[in-house]
Amino acid sequence: MLIIPVKEGESIEKALKKYKKKFERTGTMKQLRKRQKFTKPSVENREQKLKAIYKNEKYGTQD
Repeated sequence: MLIIPVKEGESIEKALKKYKKKFERTGTMKQLRKRQKFTKPSVENREQKLKAIYKNEKYGTQD
């Protein structure tokens, strides 16, 4: 559970902004989306390798 300390006289908008930022940092939504579908480990590894190859081609060597 997230606990956001709110100072006296602090606006609700500011407290909501703090809550959203803290919620984003915990990675809860990312984890929930990942749990919605199962991907085989071999498929995940293949995707990571393809992504690494793409990044290396795009940003790796600068001649």
